Amino acid sequence: MTTSHALEDKYEEEAKEVKEETKGGIIIAQETLDRARVATQVGYVLKMGDLCYQDKDKYPTGPWCKEKDWVVFARYAGSRMEIDGGEIRMLNDDEILGTINSPEDLIHAM
Repeated sequence: MTTSHALEDKYEEEAKEVKEETKGGIIIAQETLDRARVATQVGYVLKMGDLCYQDKDKYPTGPWCKEKDWVVFARYAGSRMEIDGGEIRMLNDDEILGTINSPEDLIHAM
């Protein structure tokens, strides 16, 4: 197991991968996978740094998300790191665009 520490106003989150096959065994077309990967830039917040959302001028109503939330972010946001076959991104607090209940919500909306 990897120990992780978020840095100041940064998030550490795990990116959600798009599944290439449905639960029923149907293989999803490459074009659909590509569209889903572009449209579903979501991740699970693993850690938040101590300075996240501390700027009261920028965030007068407080944090937009918390640890263990699913968040949406821009395609090229953050710094990417490959760890144990998955991707971890370090994001600034202002790179979070919103929160969602589940990544599947976005896939079903397509």
